[in-house]
Amino acid sequence: MEDKRNFLRAGKPHNITIENREKISISGVTNVVSFDEETVILETDLGILTIRGQGLHINKLNLDDGQVSIDGEIVNLNYSDKSGLIGKSGGFISRMFR
Repeated sequence: MEDKRNFLRAGKPHNITIENREKISISGVTNVVSFDEETVILETDLGILTIRGQGLHINKLNLDDGQVSIDGEIVNLNYSDKSGLIGKSGGFISRMFR
């Protein structure tokens, strides 16, 4: 348990605010793995966050500050471990700028 507490303190604060299932603001984001109108996959300091919905659109993306804002109909949020989803190639944004 102590190791997990130290891990949580090491990264940026991670917060999620959802407004009327139409807008979501997330802090503590380190990378955008992939996105389309139905799924946005984000790497956060606490694991992989998958957001599912309809008509999803990233309005704000500032990875320096770890801030992401998404509009659309939000249906589902799911966390998973970082190890299985992201390989050595990095996320979507890092592959774009190679």
